[in-house]
Amino acid sequence: MDVIQAIDISKSFGTKVVLDKVNVTVPEGKIFGLLGPNGAGKTTLIRIINRMTIPSGGEILFNGRPITDADVARIGYLPEERGLYRKMKVGDQAMYLAQLKGMSAREASKELKEWFVRFGIQSWWGKKVEELSKGMAQKVQFITTVAHKPSLMILDEPFSGFDPVNAEVIRKEILRLKDKGVTIILSTHNMESVEELCDNIALINKSRLVISGGVDAIRREYGGNNVELVYTGEGLEPVPGTYEVLSDEYADGRHTAVLAVAAGSSSDAVLQAVIGGDVSVKSFRDLTPRMNDIFIKLVTEGV
Repeated sequence: MDVIQAIDISKSFGTKVVLDKVNVTVPEGKIFGLLGPNGAGKTTLIRIINRMTIPSGGEILFNGRPITDADVARIGYLPEERGLYRKMKVGDQAMYLAQLKGMSAREASKELKEWFVRFGIQSWWGKKVEELSKGMAQKVQFITTVAHKPSLMILDEPFSGFDPVNAEVIRKEILRLKDKGVTIILSTHNMESVEELCDNIALINKSRLVISGGVDAIRREYGGNNVELVYTGEGLEPVPGTYEVLSDEYADGRHTAVLAVAAGSSSDAVLQAVIGGDVSVKSFRDLTPRMNDIFIKLVTEGV
């Protein structure tokens, strides 16, 4: 089932078009990456899903029907612009936000304190928010996003402000929540996080949807399909319909070649063709393109 369907979503502010008939589908139980350069329209789409902004056209479906305020209550939303009341005590702030999501004081206290222990910040419960470091405040906001056990989480730049150690803590929690069946929309500029976490992505640029689909499929389609072959023997010749030789360097008695797999062919077909020649294969691996390179290519070339 698809948890979210954004159908022909458009949004204009005066004469400025922010979203132009964007169609996005978020499958249940997956981590969905919402990507795009600054000003592309990602945050506006997120706000429309949360019913914080009304679209100029189109419709948001939640589990196959028009989204309602009751559905929004089941969403955990961590905005990019963080905001905690600096003069409140941390525990009071967390309790307030949890109860806004419909939790009773008793269940909110129990759930929040378990999360505070999990993140090692239980000693900060009675301190004021203004005493927190930026990273510590980020942890508190992440906790208040997940405490009511949402079925859908929308995380806008969740790793911003974290050092590598704490960013890894958040990554592990995101994966753990996915394993429990939570659907997650992840808006980020961090392509390493996309590669590590996301099952599907959508790329928005200049108010329009550029590409959407599975991460592996997009890598194959837009990143090229190349393999690296280390071998000994005579230099390779291209095999039309199977592979082309992009490069072939010789050093220390062996060749390291990069081969472009032909459309309609496969890595297995390339390996079989090579083995059939007068060479001895030492290693063979797919060269998976980086999402960062694909992102730059799609945005700069306007694909």
